[in-house]
Amino acid sequence: MKTVGQDPKPNGVGPPLFPDIGVVAFVPEKWGGPWLSRHQVLTRLSRYFHVVWAEPAKRWRELLPGSHNPVNSSNGSETFPDGFLLYQPGRWLPWFGRPAWLDSWTAAERGRRAAELLRQRGCKTIIFYLWRPYFDRVLESSSYDLSCYHIVDEYSFSPTELPLTDREIQLIKRVDQVFIHSPALLERKGHFNPHTQFVPNGVNYRAFATQQEEPTDLRKIPHPRIGYIGVIKGQLDIGLLLGLATRHVEWSFVLVDELSKLPNVHFLGHKPIEIACAYPQHFDVCLLPYKANDYTKYIYPLKLHEYLAGGRPIVGTPIRSLLDFSHVIKLASTQEEWSRALEESLAPDAVSIDQIEKRRSIAKQVDWETLVHTIAGSLCNRIGPFYEERFAALGSETCQASVSER
Repeated sequence: MKTVGQDPKPNGVGPPLFPDIGVVAFVPEKWGGPWLSRHQVLTRLSRYFHVVWAEPAKRWRELLPGSHNPVNSSNGSETFPDGFLLYQPGRWLPWFGRPAWLDSWTAAERGRRAAELLRQRGCKTIIFYLWRPYFDRVLESSSYDLSCYHIVDEYSFSPTELPLTDREIQLIKRVDQVFIHSPALLERKGHFNPHTQFVPNGVNYRAFATQQEEPTDLRKIPHPRIGYIGVIKGQLDIGLLLGLATRHVEWSFVLVDELSKLPNVHFLGHKPIEIACAYPQHFDVCLLPYKANDYTKYIYPLKLHEYLAGGRPIVGTPIRSLLDFSHVIKLASTQEEWSRALEESLAPDAVSIDQIEKRRSIAKQVDWETLVHTIAGSLCNRIGPFYEERFAALGSETCQASVSER
């Protein structure tokens, strides 16, 4: 059996700033699909360190004869930073779950093989970067020097609060560094490890703030446009959206997933990240219509700062992560409050130059480049004084200039 180390086509930005440090990121999905926070973080982190995107192992039952088993998750046509590559576990290293000793052995072996790809590139220091609690068994490997855990969700996914699992608590305590991306998650999980840092979701500010041409499929949709970009998921309040669309037939509700056959609801389908940034700029109001429950109080919508960078008015549900932005977005609970908030957001003063700049100034502070610079600095500090000094010598402005030139 072979270990697959796939080098995507480089984009010519040059080697990482710290070529002797490598990061193995254990992520819950194969490369490709909608870009999430880990895509944003890890591709940018590869400008500092070599990064391996370690795709999840298949469950052993998926490898039985007759099971669907695609050979490769990447078509090889994508471009990545020079420091970024993929690791795809071999067939003989599946995810077993049970017995625990076998699951631990295969996890540790996957970690060792992914780390070996980095050592082949000259990396002397290896960081294991976990994105879900069930990757904890890779830490049984002796192939890493530093570990970190990036918490982006309440992993019970339950609308009703459940106790934290002992397994996740032990992982948080065990790793060398923890990153947490929402205020409520920080309050819930941030006290177990003294090396815990708040890193919110960010935005590719330049892409979302730079004026884009109106997308072709938007041009035929009349104003006012009340829009949402993103997949229609269970945490969205579908009943609220249907009620508003029924009540306000004079408004066009623009969505990127199926919702209704109402004539004023427009489904535009999935949009690749490189063109999705144009849509919020051509909405009259942007939506963050979440249910208010014990799951959504822990989320930090990826769309929040993307909307703010576009400058348009925003109306959302008063979940925990949005409360801190009530001075730049309107919050509403009932359908009456939503109707009123949307009407106020359609007023001319909601899109004044001052209001647009106020929204954009907030988004600019959490550009992904800035956030990842912070993450890279934290990792260097945790590795030791030598790397801490090397990172400090770069200086924030010098490093940002270096990144933008590459």
